[in-house]
Amino acid sequence: MRATRIAVSAAVLGALALPLVTTTTASAAPAHTSVSAAVSGPCDRLGPWVIDTNAVTIRSKATTRSTAVGILYRGHKFTVHKTSGNWHYITDKTTGVKGWVSGNYVFRDVYTCLH
Repeated sequence: MRATRIAVSAAVLGALALPLVTTTTASAAPAHTSVSAAVSGPCDRLGPWVIDTNAVTIRSKATTRSTAVGILYRGHKFTVHKTSGNWHYITDKTTGVKGWVSGNYVFRDVYTCLH
């Protein structure tokens, strides 16, 4: 899965650089255009949180030595409330269990739009 994410990231970066390479004439943006307007759109938002494995242990504290309070399975919907280092405090919407999961297995999906 990580190899797929790396390949997709490389493809996106290549696609983003392509218009810069193929542009033959320079054009300036109007003076009244703000930077925030250039980055707001349906493609510039983060996707849902997803699990990178079949199951992740939900723990009582943000450490691998803490007590396991549940298991977050692939396909379960969950909400991330806060992040501390590489740990995320979540609520599993399927079971209602709250706790910490490692950021090694949980990440934000990214929307990619090619214009």
